[in-house]
Amino acid sequence: MTASPSALLDDDRARGVFRVARRAFTDPVILARERAAIFDQCWLYLGHESEIEKPGDYLTRKVAGRDIIFTRGKDGAVRAFFNTCPHRGALVCREAAGNGAMFRCFYHSWAFDLEGKLVNRPGDEAYGEGTRKGGMHDLVRVPRLEQYRGLYFVHYQAAGDDLKTYLGGALEYIDLVLDQSETAMEIVGGTQAYGFDANWKLLCENSFDGYHGLPTHVSYFDYVKSKPGSLVEVAIKGRAFDLGNGHAVVQYTAPWGRPVAQTVPAWGEEAAREVAAIKARLVARFGAERAERMATTNRNLLIFPNFVINDIMAVTFRTFYPQAPDKQEVNAWALAPREESPAMRELRLFNFLEFLGPGGFATPDDCEALALCQRGYGSLAGAGWNDISKGYLSDEPQVDDEAQMRAFWREWHRRVSEQPA
Repeated sequence: MTASPSALLDDDRARGVFRVARRAFTDPVILARERAAIFDQCWLYLGHESEIEKPGDYLTRKVAGRDIIFTRGKDGAVRAFFNTCPHRGALVCREAAGNGAMFRCFYHSWAFDLEGKLVNRPGDEAYGEGTRKGGMHDLVRVPRLEQYRGLYFVHYQAAGDDLKTYLGGALEYIDLVLDQSETAMEIVGGTQAYGFDANWKLLCENSFDGYHGLPTHVSYFDYVKSKPGSLVEVAIKGRAFDLGNGHAVVQYTAPWGRPVAQTVPAWGEEAAREVAAIKARLVARFGAERAERMATTNRNLLIFPNFVINDIMAVTFRTFYPQAPDKQEVNAWALAPREESPAMRELRLFNFLEFLGPGGFATPDDCEALALCQRGYGSLAGAGWNDISKGYLSDEPQVDDEAQMRAFWREWHRRVSEQPA
């Protein structure tokens, strides 16, 4: 059936048509629904265990508009608190990261230990005994904090599915990334933060959109082909998969080098020998078939609503949150095996910065393309729908089809439609 003018989604398999109303990218009422129905109701990525490795380590991060302290206590336990003083509400921790024994509020000097307990407040004798009981003046914990293999997520509701259940079909693909290390994976080089003028859902689409790769990033592929020892032809082949719960992935082969275990001639003979040794160890650990998949296939994975794992020429984590219907903030991190050699780490970080970093070949192209989409939505009277129909009728959607986007949009629509206006 054809969607009504007020509908947000036109999903008609009989016609092979899948469309999204463009007001989904521009309407502040819809953004308010998203905040309530999605960001307040889903597991959201907070950080990686390697970022708070030692007792006393902490970092501060904004997750869906809420300031969070992410810390490892002296007892080794990981906790997440709302970064607001129970006294007057000021930020308790103003530093981005560090190591310490307590948090002290700048405003009135209330102090809290790493377990969130109030340990000192000036003029304590002037407070009634009732304020010392029940933890009423302790830091407030985020309702739920859970982790899967060192990836920590928060949830702002006290009840609901546990993290592993929520991740569901995405677990297989997360494991393909995390198993690349023989010891442990770690975040390398801190956070890359940037923002641009486009709706957050456009970056969801773009993060695993195989259709735009060659035309949008032609300068990168021309550059790759021009490097000595590089391949002449660029061939990207693979599949898209709906993983349930709004999660989806594209998995494909590509000609670029992957430090996990796919070399390219431009890296030279020494790197080729090291990569061969890495792959041999993967085969010994996981068998030939899984090792080949880990080494030579790329993955762009979206964990609904907004956590992206790009396992391509480097491994990148990315989150992004709306600031307005037409603005978003992005944070990105590079992930790597802790044990890899300095030479392979250098190649990995070069790949990360060259293509995925804010100043690389891909990211400025993508930001420009998505900002142009947002500008185009100013013409709603002339064209009110985005078409996401490519490959709809295929039983085996390819990497340059749009099945992965349809998986995201169906879950988005289910949640937003159930949220009262």
